[in-house]
Amino acid sequence: MKLVIVSGQSGAGKTVALKQYEDLGYYCIDNLPLQLVGPISRRALRAAESRYDKLAIGVDARESPQEIARFPRYVERLRERGVQTHIVYLRAEESVLLQRYSETRRRHPLATGEVSLAEAIRLERDLLAPIASVADATIDTTSKNLHELREEIQSQIPGGGSGTLTVQLESFGFRNGLPDDADFVFDVRCLPNPHWEPTLRRLTGRDSACIAWMQRHPVVERMVRDLHGFLTQWLPEYRRQDRAYLTVAVGCTGGQHRSVYVVERLATLLRDRYESLSVRHREIWSGVNRREAERPGT
Repeated sequence: MKLVIVSGQSGAGKTVALKQYEDLGYYCIDNLPLQLVGPISRRALRAAESRYDKLAIGVDARESPQEIARFPRYVERLRERGVQTHIVYLRAEESVLLQRYSETRRRHPLATGEVSLAEAIRLERDLLAPIASVADATIDTTSKNLHELREEIQSQIPGGGSGTLTVQLESFGFRNGLPDDADFVFDVRCLPNPHWEPTLRRLTGRDSACIAWMQRHPVVERMVRDLHGFLTQWLPEYRRQDRAYLTVAVGCTGGQHRSVYVVERLATLLRDRYESLSVRHREIWSGVNRREAERPGT
């Protein structure tokens, strides 16, 4: 079992960090009383469900000072039981926390009518000192934006930043409209069209005869190479920006020949890099060209 305890100053990004662990497959619980961490971890160790193999818990100043003072002992007991425990503590400069609270107009958990926001920030820092003292990783979010914090969390988890982007390659026909979910749209109507070859008209870009015909035209391979180069360069940037899904749409006139061929070629080239890659041929599978799709070899 892997247990991550996320703590830190209010406004430093604890909620964002927990959300990132959730996106990475962790079962997350925010503001869990420390007295329940032990029983939950024991139950998770006994449970056969894999959903509890990775657990992330948020602990902050809403916990009692007495329990926070005992935090180092709680962690020691968890590790004695064989629970892989990782403590992440988030902090930021006081001036930045003041600005963030001013912008969001949220109420600090320790601020009252008698305690100002600045005083609450200092009180919280002192209160959480027992947690900060045993943290395995301390992240200063003073100069980090949302995406940079997510990247920092990913970098601390083996494999956390890889394989998290699901890419869908989709062919379509412009005459039936653009796909609603497309992030990128590429137009390949400039390529030679098998539709004008009588023997290829009823085939699709997945048929061997159509594939051979497309491969005889150097401009087709040049288009595939350019699109592959673009995606190879820029998809990793979207993955680093915490995108979970991205749809790349390739369109020709009818969505039967050229776009289908190009999508299949791109899938072959990208599949080694992106295991979570899927292919969809909208016009073939939607029924527009169902007769062609149902024929053997298509």
